[in-house]
Amino acid sequence: MEPVFVYGTLKQNQPNYNHLNDTTNGSAVFRSIAVTVNKYPLVISTRFNIPFLLQIEGTGNEVRGEIYDVDTKMLKYLDDFENHPNFYERKKAQVKLPNADIIDCWIYFLPNYPDSYLELQRFDNYDSGGDHGLAYVTSEDLHLLE
Repeated sequence: MEPVFVYGTLKQNQPNYNHLNDTTNGSAVFRSIAVTVNKYPLVISTRFNIPFLLQIEGTGNEVRGEIYDVDTKMLKYLDDFENHPNFYERKKAQVKLPNADIIDCWIYFLPNYPDSYLELQRFDNYDSGGDHGLAYVTSEDLHLLE
């Protein structure tokens, strides 16, 4: 099993959490909430209001999320879902557990982005229904954008 830190739509009570619960995708077992040891910019952008963790260590915030222990099948599914390595890049980074233990987890970062992303509001915790008013747009809701 491999530890994966999720910070966006894959978290519990978020729009894509069902992908982690679908056993046809593989196994994902919740381990703990956690926070990144290093600061990163977590921004929301595109017309779909997608949360992106920019691959810029040392700026932004310590980002809160959840750790899941996933099997090889689920890791492959997540790589496909996140379009790794063509869009997101899966890299190891340290996260801190509530008991202060620090572990290495896989995290999906956005390595390439427009300069305008650096000017966006930075978050420490993603919630699609947050007071930012930037609810995630699912593929089923695309017609609402037209």
